[in-house]
Amino acid sequence: MIGFLLRRLGLAAATLFAVVTIAFLLGRATGAPGALLLPDNATTEDIAALNASLGFDLPLIVQYFSYVAGLFAGDFGDSYRLREPALGLILARLPATFELALSAFSVGLALALVVALSIQLTGSRALRAIAGWAGALRQSVPDFFFGLLLVLVFSVTLSVLPSLGRTSPASLVLPVITLATGQFVMYLRLLDAALSEQADQDYVRTAFAQGQTRSTILVTQMLPNALLPVLGMAGLNLGGLLGGTVVVEVVFAWPGLGQLLTNAVSQRDFPIVQAGLLFVALMFVFVNIVVDIVVYRIDPRTSLA
Repeated sequence: MIGFLLRRLGLAAATLFAVVTIAFLLGRATGAPGALLLPDNATTEDIAALNASLGFDLPLIVQYFSYVAGLFAGDFGDSYRLREPALGLILARLPATFELALSAFSVGLALALVVALSIQLTGSRALRAIAGWAGALRQSVPDFFFGLLLVLVFSVTLSVLPSLGRTSPASLVLPVITLATGQFVMYLRLLDAALSEQADQDYVRTAFAQGQTRSTILVTQMLPNALLPVLGMAGLNLGGLLGGTVVVEVVFAWPGLGQLLTNAVSQRDFPIVQAGLLFVALMFVFVNIVVDIVVYRIDPRTSLA
């Protein structure tokens, strides 16, 4: 177990280092932010002076090592526009992103679980076909467009749900539906395929021969075994959701990390972009390490993968 965990931590450290380096290089490749920060009537000398005060006149390698040294010291820099610590701005937006991501993840996985169990209990090919077609139809519609359709129907036409901001629990409904339905079909396919595979195993036939009911066998024996392939994909999706549901947050004006990063990128606010990407990677890596440990505890053979 210790060796397994050390390997995962080593991969996590390498991933974070790569993210830090790539974020730094891509940010600098877009140019210095002086021209965007100053008024339109600013002179070339004013722009050059501001860029120099921000350290953009230094060699790239010096800027990089200064940035990395700041990270180890817990200094992510100050936002160029908001004049506040980038770390504080990121942490202030995390609760909203956590709330949206965890809600959407839970609803999508629960919905897939209910439908997959219903298909297995009833053996209905029609239900499987309807669920599959509905899921495929949803996946064919981009999240931003699906979200706008929900706003048009439930906010504009029916006026039953808020469309913007994070003002009440009802504000969660539309963005959660948008994200959860997009994830639903993937979980459903994995669960249905895994449960169908388990149904042909000897232990299932033995349980039927012992007189156990189909529902008991499905829930207590087949489902725990079928969840293994789903956990890995669920971990990837949850990490991605926690990293910032950028498009959905913009559509619904949700005050989360994705919206903050989108604005920072357009304004070349590098401290926020770099701090945000690092936290995105950190959350993604953390969630997947936890999932790896859970899967390993369930099936130690995965340590050989």
